[in-house]
Amino acid sequence: MIYLRKAEERGHANHGWLDSWHTFSFANYYDANFMGFSALRVINEDVIAGGEGFGTHPHKDMEILTYVLSGTVEHQDSMGNKEQIPAGEFQIMSAGTGVRHSEYNASSSEPLHLYQIWIIPEKTGIEPRYDQRRFADVSGRQLILSPDARDGSLKVYQDMTLSRWVLKAGESDSIALDPSRRIWIQVVKGEVQVNDQPIATSDALAIWEESALTLQAGSDAEVLLFDLPPV
Repeated sequence: MIYLRKAEERGHANHGWLDSWHTFSFANYYDANFMGFSALRVINEDVIAGGEGFGTHPHKDMEILTYVLSGTVEHQDSMGNKEQIPAGEFQIMSAGTGVRHSEYNASSSEPLHLYQIWIIPEKTGIEPRYDQRRFADVSGRQLILSPDARDGSLKVYQDMTLSRWVLKAGESDSIALDPSRRIWIQVVKGEVQVNDQPIATSDALAIWEESALTLQAGSDAEVLLFDLPPV
């Protein structure tokens, strides 16, 4: 089964300083059919105006991943971290037993564009932690998250992996799947056909009970592929 989640069908909130698209129910956007997918709870695509951001606020028992597409995040948290996350970098934070943090656009004039992704951890009460990484520019597949931090990936406290696929126009790649797993594909940019389903920038696919996937790029493209546990 392959279900298409079109970009324009997501929840949308424009607060002036923040233009946010919600894949799943979040804040004032509620849809009983989109409460999450397997361990994925939030996928927000945010554009934050210059000099603006999220003031200090708490989190608990959640794995929070930020992927910066353009601009730079200014991050500060109750663990003592004060960092900048520039475009192309991934940051993960385990909120665990509780953490407070703030996130601002480091630029006073240029917009900040990012994905913020919340992953439900496999257990509660984890000691809070912080990590960020710039991965080398790649073509093909690259492992970003894994439960054992293998191959230079960031650690996540869940039975899942996240890989980034970068394909040039006309390129294709295939993988075999365990049909019991859940797959989520989020298109960061470009046009891709997944099996027989065409998708484009900011579209997504929910996939289950499939044994193989082939991705064919119609233009230079980047996608995030989440391999998630069964429901």
